[in-house]
Amino acid sequence: MISISTLYCGQELVSHQLRYGQPDPTRGPITVFNCTQKCNLRCVHCYNANVPAEGELTTKEAKSLIDDLAAVKAPAILFSGGEPTLRPDLQELMAHAVSYGIRPTISTNGTLINAKLAEQFRQAGVAYVGISIDGLKATHDEFRRCAGSFERALEGVAHCRAAGVKVGLRMTLSAYNHMQVAGVFDLLVEHDIQRICFYHLVYSGRGAELLANDLTAQQRRDVLDLIMDRTEELHRSGKPVEVLTVDNHADGPYLYMRLLQRDRQRAEKAMELLKLNRGNASGVRLVCVKSNGDVYPDQFWQTQLLGNLRSKRFVDIWTDPANELLRGLRQFPRPLSGPRCANCRWLDICNGNFRARAESITGDVWGDDPACQLTDEEIGLKASATAETRVK
Repeated sequence: MISISTLYCGQELVSHQLRYGQPDPTRGPITVFNCTQKCNLRCVHCYNANVPAEGELTTKEAKSLIDDLAAVKAPAILFSGGEPTLRPDLQELMAHAVSYGIRPTISTNGTLINAKLAEQFRQAGVAYVGISIDGLKATHDEFRRCAGSFERALEGVAHCRAAGVKVGLRMTLSAYNHMQVAGVFDLLVEHDIQRICFYHLVYSGRGAELLANDLTAQQRRDVLDLIMDRTEELHRSGKPVEVLTVDNHADGPYLYMRLLQRDRQRAEKAMELLKLNRGNASGVRLVCVKSNGDVYPDQFWQTQLLGNLRSKRFVDIWTDPANELLRGLRQFPRPLSGPRCANCRWLDICNGNFRARAESITGDVWGDDPACQLTDEEIGLKASATAETRVK
């Protein structure tokens, strides 16, 4: 995640230490738990749509996973799906995580959240609920393949706010909806929503079918400029909103270079924080567990199975010294082979970005991530690159 609010605007946030604190080698991974495959919608970009729904972990098995996450000092667990609110024991599992001091959050389409469920979230100790909005009403409903899902998602936001549960929006960017980012910022103001995450598309599940409709490099740059400008505008107006971009660590160098042209001191502070963050964390500070117990380096990388909880404990999968992929992911810098990523001056900031995207396009887990919006000159592949864009 790239915090636009922190890096570009200097806003101190509750999550600042988790994202930009001193690295803690004893800290376990933030865990995405796709706790169910059941879902009431059929979203066109769902990364988890092609996984069978049968064989979900039982309550006992899911609690054993949380026990192991506590053993490796995992700081947070994100309950996702499918639609996580369709899992009957969700409140019980979240309370179990809280009992260990693990921060539970939820990623949901929001359409099933009523006042009663929002209050249950509060009682279970939910730290944050992220509700997906894929543009304005018509676009969102088309993406979600369900008329009325936009209004029901916003009702879910309202119920969370009324219950005192921190809530925000999630938007996956594509050629279909990037022109509506400004309207989504207006939506934040209209509904007094305090957080939003803009996700870059990763080509897995149904998302692979949108590859031809991913943003171009120029569209990616333009939308990032807009996101930074609107975030700063809100910050200066006394209505700061926590704004993040997700799934593309090339956003960090792009933000730094833009900030250099305006405020060198703030730019260098942002660079210090980016270096602490160390970029992509798949298989390092991030892991995914599917509903059937399959373990992957991140939620999008379903081609790289690390193990299954029914045959091996999570702690043993996570600490397996014989796993070559995990060894490579945890090497810093990573053993990248793509001509751009391997020779990029921002490698210690981005860490090679998303390996799932690289593999899906190049067939090589260490190849170039095609979603990088930086030019050859900006990453240092041309001798004419200026000293202004070099990491110091």
